[in-house]
Amino acid sequence: QLSQLYLVSLHFQLEFPDHNFPLAHMQSELLTAFNRQEPRPSQLQHNVAAALNRIGWNHSFEYETPEGLSLDMAQPETKRAIE
Repeated sequence: QLSQLYLVSLHFQLEFPDHNFPLAHMQSELLTAFNRQEPRPSQLQHNVAAALNRIGWNHSFEYETPEGLSLDMAQPETKRAIE
């Protein structure tokens, strides 16, 4: 899917900043596909989030980073996440 290729392009950019992503010419199309996709958290993800709240690990659910990555649970201020 194009939305998954967008995540691959982000990873590529972060890991290999001196190289061009092979599908860079499609970046806007990949981003559009990614932005159209709604997160679909699983029941297990909801259960883990609830358990973390019970033990005092406050977090943002389905947190989106400035780079566009979606993290299942994150504490942006401490730069910690659970995926």
